Amino acid sequence: MTKAFRTLTAAITLAACAFTTPAMAQTQLKPALWKVADEDTTIYLFGTVHALPKGLVWLDGPIAAALDESSELLTEIPDVSDAEQQKAVMAIGLLKGETLRSMMSDTDRTSFEALLARLKIPPETFDPLEPWLAGITLAVIPYAMAGYGEEQGVETVLRKAAMAKGKKLGGLETVDYQLGLFDQLPRESQLKFLGAAVNDFDKSAGLINAMTDEWGSGDPDGLGQMLNAQMDDPDLAETLLFQRNRNWATWVRQRLQQPGTVFVAVGAGHLAGPNSVQDALKAQGVETARVQ
Repeated sequence: MTKAFRTLTAAITLAACAFTTPAMAQTQLKPALWKVADEDTTIYLFGTVHALPKGLVWLDGPIAAALDESSELLTEIPDVSDAEQQKAVMAIGLLKGETLRSMMSDTDRTSFEALLARLKIPPETFDPLEPWLAGITLAVIPYAMAGYGEEQGVETVLRKAAMAKGKKLGGLETVDYQLGLFDQLPRESQLKFLGAAVNDFDKSAGLINAMTDEWGSGDPDGLGQMLNAQMDDPDLAETLLFQRNRNWATWVRQRLQQPGTVFVAVGAGHLAGPNSVQDALKAQGVETARVQ
């Protein structure tokens, strides 16, 4: 891990801890669950939230039963160590021969530096980062500030439950592939993504809570509307959402040729709104059924 990345990680941790709010009281949620099935194969489709506050109860009822029934849990990427993730990020997420702030407009740079000053993060710690990585980094800080943690996130909870019962774990994509999707975005789209993370920072906590409410109430249409309002860049939407939805739908259709039961957990946005995985499956002649 480079010195710049260590400094950045430490600064972000301090910024998040300074604003962290108390955890929510225990609350029962009923997020949506779908399945695709034929005579000898069942594939459950479950939308995840990568970080959640403590005290939320959702792994019960039909969701727990579906996981128990499944022999394998598949998430977007396999469970890899922090060191492996950091290595992948550093291999692809650092600029060469230029700095982040040098490619910003004067207006965007001023807003960016003002936000970092509020968070007590030295702006030079971001200078080596590709715009997409800087955008992701800023986007995750409000989660910690709102009391959300990856340890309570859906993937982490599902993996622990699956491992405890000896189930096979796997991923639909690799870490390198997923990071590469961001890295291949046009520079203009990357800077727009970063700009949105800066400009929307103060309203992010409210949006995060609202999206979690939509997820927890099992309302994919409401969640889809919120996500569509955020994903207003066509290149971003096609690369990060729609193309992957079509890829995963193809995987599901092909997996139906093998007997067994599989639990597939991907970001909730992929199962919500137009051009969702369900829509892509329908276009390939495969129907999904709502379980919860």
